[in-house]
Amino acid sequence: MDQEALLGLGPYSLNREEKTALYRRELAGLTRRHRAGCREYRRLLEALGVPEGGELAPEDAPMLPVGLFKEMDLCSVPREAVFKTLTSSGTTGAQVSRIFLDAETSAMQQRALYRIGESFIGDRRLPFLVLDSKRALRDRAMFSARGAGILGFSIFGGRTCYALDEDMALDLDGVRRFLDGRQGEKLLLFGFTYMIWKHVVRALEERGERLDLSGSILIHGGGWKKLAGQAVSQDEFKDRVRRALGVETVLDYYGMAEQTGGIYMECPCGHLHASVWSDVIIRRSEDYGVCAVGEPGVIESLSLLPRSYPGHAVLTEDLGVLLGEDDCPCGRLGKYFAVTGRVPRAEVRGCSDTYEG
Repeated sequence: MDQEALLGLGPYSLNREEKTALYRRELAGLTRRHRAGCREYRRLLEALGVPEGGELAPEDAPMLPVGLFKEMDLCSVPREAVFKTLTSSGTTGAQVSRIFLDAETSAMQQRALYRIGESFIGDRRLPFLVLDSKRALRDRAMFSARGAGILGFSIFGGRTCYALDEDMALDLDGVRRFLDGRQGEKLLLFGFTYMIWKHVVRALEERGERLDLSGSILIHGGGWKKLAGQAVSQDEFKDRVRRALGVETVLDYYGMAEQTGGIYMECPCGHLHASVWSDVIIRRSEDYGVCAVGEPGVIESLSLLPRSYPGHAVLTEDLGVLLGEDDCPCGRLGKYFAVTGRVPRAEVRGCSDTYEG
C-alpha cells in the first residue's frame, strides 16, 4: 500500500481480519527493505535463518530486542539521508538507543501521530501548556524522545507556554499570566508522567496552590516505573492531577523512541489502543509464544512507519496483557491492552530522557 493510502486510513477503522491482511503484506515489505538497506539487520536475519521473500504473519515477523538499538547503529538509508537522530530514555551514564530518521520516516511518523491525536483532541489547535522546560528541545539534530514528544504534540497547539523554567522549577507566575483571560477555555496540556508528578502536582501541593483548568485535556506518558517505586498508582496520579490542576480529562499513552509516531493512546475506558499503524503481540517470556487474551507476557510492538531503520518489530522490556480486540466499549476497532510493569532486571527508564530529577 502506498504511503498516502496507508496514512489515509482511519486510525481505528480496521477489524482483525482486515488489519491482519494489511500487516502480512506491509511487514514483509519492510523486512525486505531493511534487509537490503541495513547490513547489520541482514546479518542478524541470516544468523537467525530467516528466509527471504513471501508474506509474513504478524507474529512471525523477525523481531529485534529493544536493547539492540543501544548496542548497534541500525540504519537502512545512506547516512547523508539522515537528518535527525533520536535518542531514547536511559538513566544517567547508561547507553541510549540511537534512532536514525530520514525525511520520509519523520514525515510519516508525524502524520500518524496527528491522525491518532486528532481522534482524541479534535482538529482545532488549542492553547498549549507544556508541563516541561524548554531545555528539552536544545539540540534539534540529535534530541531525546522527550523533546520529540513535545514537538510532536505541538502540532495540536497554538500559543505555547512552558510551565517549568530552565532549572526545572514550576514557573507559577508565568503559567498564570498565560492563563489570564482563558478561564473556561479548553487547553491542551502535555508532559511526561514523572515530571508532571514531581515538578507540577507536588510543587502545587507543597505551595498550597491549585489551578483551574477545567474543560482542558492532559496527555501524558512515560515514567511509570519511577512512580511505581513511590507507590503511586495510575488512579492516584489522575486524582491528584485533577485536584491540583482541575483537569478532568487525563489520558495516558504508551510509546517508545524506537517507534515514534505510532503511539498507543488511552481511551476514556482506560484502555491503551493500537492504531492501524501499530500493533501489539503479548509473548510468553519462557518461549516467546503468543499469549491469549488476559494472559500476561512481554510486549512486542509492531509499526508500519519506520523506513530509515529496522524498527518495525520490536520486543520491548515491558510487561502487559491483551484485554481484547475490536470490542472496546469506546467503539475503536483494534487491540486494546494494559501495561503491567517491566521485565525483571530490565534497565530502569525514566521520562524518555536522561533527566534524573
